[in-house]
Amino acid sequence: MVKAKAKKAENTKKLVIVESPSKAKTINKYLGSDYIVLASKGHLIDLPKSKLGVNLDDNFSPQYIPIRGKASIIKELKKAASKASAVYLAADPDREGEAIGWHIKNFLSAMPKVPVIYRLRLNEITKPAIEEAIKTPSEVDLNMVNAQQARRVLDRLVGYGISPLLWKNIRRGLSAGRVQSVALRLIYEREKEIEGFTPVEYWSLEADFITEAEKTIRTKLAKVDGQKLELKTQAQTMALVERVQKADFKVSAVLHRDKSKKPPMPFTTSKLQQESYKQLRFGARKTMSIAQGLYEGIEIGESAPVGLITYMRTDSKRISPDAKIEAAKFILDTYGEKYLSKGEKETASKNKIQDAHEAIRPTSAFRTPELMKSFLTPEQFKLYQLIWEDFMASQMSPAQYRETSVEITGDNVTFRATGTATVFDGFTKVYEEAADEDKKAQGEPGSEEEQTNLVTANKLNGIAEGQTMIWKEPVPEQHFTQPPPRFTDASMIKTLEEMGIGRPSTYAPTLETIQARRYVKKEAGRFFLAELGSLVLEILMKNFPVILDYAFTAKMEGELDQVESGEIEWRNVIGEFYAPFKDSLAAAEKLIAEDKSKFEQVTTIPCEKCGLMMIVRWGRFGKFIACSNYPTCKNAKGLKETTDGSIQIDDTTTDEKCVKCGGPMMVKAGRFGKFLACAKYPECKSTQGISLKIPCPLGCGGEIVSRGSIRGTFYGCNKYPDCKFVSWNKPIQRACPQCASPYLVDKYTKTLGAHISCPNKECDYKEFPNKEEGAAPAPAAPAGPMGFGGFD
Repeated sequence: MVKAKAKKAENTKKLVIVESPSKAKTINKYLGSDYIVLASKGHLIDLPKSKLGVNLDDNFSPQYIPIRGKASIIKELKKAASKASAVYLAADPDREGEAIGWHIKNFLSAMPKVPVIYRLRLNEITKPAIEEAIKTPSEVDLNMVNAQQARRVLDRLVGYGISPLLWKNIRRGLSAGRVQSVALRLIYEREKEIEGFTPVEYWSLEADFITEAEKTIRTKLAKVDGQKLELKTQAQTMALVERVQKADFKVSAVLHRDKSKKPPMPFTTSKLQQESYKQLRFGARKTMSIAQGLYEGIEIGESAPVGLITYMRTDSKRISPDAKIEAAKFILDTYGEKYLSKGEKETASKNKIQDAHEAIRPTSAFRTPELMKSFLTPEQFKLYQLIWEDFMASQMSPAQYRETSVEITGDNVTFRATGTATVFDGFTKVYEEAADEDKKAQGEPGSEEEQTNLVTANKLNGIAEGQTMIWKEPVPEQHFTQPPPRFTDASMIKTLEEMGIGRPSTYAPTLETIQARRYVKKEAGRFFLAELGSLVLEILMKNFPVILDYAFTAKMEGELDQVESGEIEWRNVIGEFYAPFKDSLAAAEKLIAEDKSKFEQVTTIPCEKCGLMMIVRWGRFGKFIACSNYPTCKNAKGLKETTDGSIQIDDTTTDEKCVKCGGPMMVKAGRFGKFLACAKYPECKSTQGISLKIPCPLGCGGEIVSRGSIRGTFYGCNKYPDCKFVSWNKPIQRACPQCASPYLVDKYTKTLGAHISCPNKECDYKEFPNKEEGAAPAPAAPAGPMGFGGFD
């Protein structure tokens, strides 16, 4: 009897399925014992990796299969659903989440006993939002599912069509995705702009004047003989300086103008990624990973974890009425009525589909960053603070400024000083957007100039028309026009969004993919085109111009939105694309085969094993030399390109001896950077790290060697595993003068920059050999072989 009651109670429970374990944990604590919350851990059903997976003879029907390794999760969900009175599919409220829910619904519906299945869409993971969603569940949106299917099939047709051509003619592992190829083209064309740019000389002329109050003000040349004058040469500039040296200057005009600065709009996905990069130096992938955690739930000392922000993949700028009311209350209580926005701002999205969501905002205005700080990691805190401040600023009143311009004229030459003073700080009391780095790089006004204006404004007080100004000294300066700057994460995302290419969920993986494929490299935060990327793009632009066309890619995104809104059928979109694409594939295979000599440069170096000539080929870690008779002859060598462009075999050996066969060791490059390998490879496959020639500090008789990992370079003993010494920081063979530690380490932190410190945690010894006292820290950590910065 007791068992029967327990079984009946179990069968009355409701099952909620989400995609993330952390999200499951948060929701489970709110719903209580009447619910079971399980996680799918992402997609469970997808196209197969081993083949195209799209039936071209059946109107592009996808051939879905369970993802390898997910069978146990599917079994667990089926078992739980068979005992549940209802199932709620609560994956993320976007196309991917809808597709996850649809696939789960399909395999649950095939069970003998099918429970009622609902769809929950949670824009925020808080108790009120979850309870409201449970009260008003909906159905899986098939239009959203079809939009996801269309993108998945389209990208599969492009990727599995073009990628094998790249594998066959360059190397395996390359890809040619639809959006990533367009992003690569943007970087390629920017590189060509920079290469073809010719700097043009120009000059600026500023002058210092002394006011009647004996203040010195800096002015800029405004007009000569009533006209704006471009100074192109030093001779022209110095002739003008000579003309005005002895002129009598008076204040010819004092102008005042009131200005206002509107508050920012609340964050969309792309704007969050841009500001996160500009202000925090977080890449797009890192930003979205941290934001996902803030959305899914953080333990903040309450009875259950709480989602601190709303859903973070959105094009919408819309804010819910309840959130506006709460924000208004916070602003009134904290800053006063004058700081509260008086009118409605236009928040319509250009993309009506994504406007179904809200903008990214905190789930409560009263959870201030300072209150949340102790519950968050430093990176979570920084991103949450950025989101909270932007949202609060968006609900506040504009900032008010008074701009004062003073024109000083002598010998019909006018100089102007302009200063801006803050009348009312408005939203800037909370937040200001970062200056545009690209404009700054090209010499356009930025935050430093704005700060100078505030200083200048104070000096302009009291100056009246007709006052005499004393010429102090000219400040002529030579300049050259600058090429357009290379893209950063922020500027690339901004450009893609402005062109209508990609959607909130695609920006981060697109940038990650072109770096992972080594099509581009990143230096000082900017994208540089790599040789491999140039080679791939040459093939794509010649053979698949439509795929690389900006307008076509933007049009395709618009059609996917139309699929989601139910305006067009998804198979029609694919069919219209595939017919001409199929013809391009057939033509490309022939053309690329004819151009193969471009991709396999024949050298004058004979193979010592078979006598045929060696050719330059591409591998996972760059170029190498291989026998042209491959696969019959598998001889391969490292490649060394000299300064004159000639190609040589890189067979340089070191004085290190192989511990297995006694042969010489050579420096090789691998996935995690450089290492030593036996010169007798493949007969001997011995490898080891590169020695620093420093004895192991643990006194084992070994030496410290550099090693590579997915996190970057680290240092360990060459007698591992017998000796377990390891350090993320490079050891220095010098004892600590403070605690007698047998070694010191080279270290980098954002706070202190590059320095030398003692590895002993109880010792605070530090020295700064390359830093003058009071100097600022180094601007960036040195990059490891995989592009990682230093560790602290």
